[in-house]
Amino acid sequence: MRMELLITALKSFVFINSASSLISLLDRLSNSNILIFSISLDRMAFSISFATFFFAFLALLAVVVAQLSPNYYSSLCPTALSIIKGAVSNAISQERRMGASLLRLHFHDCFVNGCDGSILLDDTTGFTGEKTAFPNANSVRGFDVIDTIKTQLESKCPGIVSCADILAVAAHDSVVALGGTTWSVQLGRRDSTTASLSAANSELPSPFSDLSDLISAFSNKGFTAKEMVALSGSHTIGRARCTTFRTRIYNETNIDAAFASSLRKNCPSAGGDDNLASLDTVMGDVFDNDYFKNLVSQKGLLHSDQQLFNNGSMDSQVNAYSLNSATFFADFAKAMVMMGNLSPLTGSSGEVRTNCRNINGS
Repeated sequence: MRMELLITALKSFVFINSASSLISLLDRLSNSNILIFSISLDRMAFSISFATFFFAFLALLAVVVAQLSPNYYSSLCPTALSIIKGAVSNAISQERRMGASLLRLHFHDCFVNGCDGSILLDDTTGFTGEKTAFPNANSVRGFDVIDTIKTQLESKCPGIVSCADILAVAAHDSVVALGGTTWSVQLGRRDSTTASLSAANSELPSPFSDLSDLISAFSNKGFTAKEMVALSGSHTIGRARCTTFRTRIYNETNIDAAFASSLRKNCPSAGGDDNLASLDTVMGDVFDNDYFKNLVSQKGLLHSDQQLFNNGSMDSQVNAYSLNSATFFADFAKAMVMMGNLSPLTGSSGEVRTNCRNINGS
């Protein structure tokens, strides 16, 4: 009986894809009281101690646990995804801009030391977090929405759903809510116990980046130039502050004259740093391919935006996306899956924070 149980467990091991099934399997093995098992085959006898088997089993277990899965919370917290979706929908109904903010939070989290929820951490005496980094200061937002989601999840499934996973799901749900594409969100990330101001300052792309800088920054994270262009399409929603595009509308020549003139009305050459303009001036709260159409018309808001279509190597890709929204959606979805897979903490690494702003026990 014990042998049959063990062989069954080993045969089914590769199909384990959730913590709940792992727990179930471990319970079955524990209850079997296996200390030693032996196998006889063609007159050869093999004795393997439980200790040897156990450590080999743990090695395999670590590999399985480290894999993300879209079904990670199916048994652990069945209502997790619906809770997140409901909260995101409510937030966007109150302010359409919030969808872009939640998508940006996920991107800015993943691009700095992986998708680990580090962007959500407040400063402590032990480290200065990422919120005050140049690309984030007075810019990233949506923290209150994440807090609301976390509070709801903790009341239903205490200590189960990570802040990093909340960011990933909220980004997806925001895109869908604003008319965009869908993708399979992989889950099972854990949360970091630290954050890095210096990493955020050095690794996040700047709105003043040239094309070569953008290609290099994304290449460092494993993305091709084409995938970089697809992800840049997220600028079809959201706003930018005057301070990030002032130089472009007053000094650059690769910009539609009427477009620049209209922007100057709300972004003076001095002052008004926090005044906002839509990244997509056509339908800035709808996730579509108008961003690329704008670039072709020299109506990119940021310097880094227009660099994608400026007689360079990415012109053809931008043009393709401007003509075919389905192609853009498909490539964006694939790139977002890749984004969500950037160096996640899994298994016993990190923790599942009970408050996304603070590490546990602080």
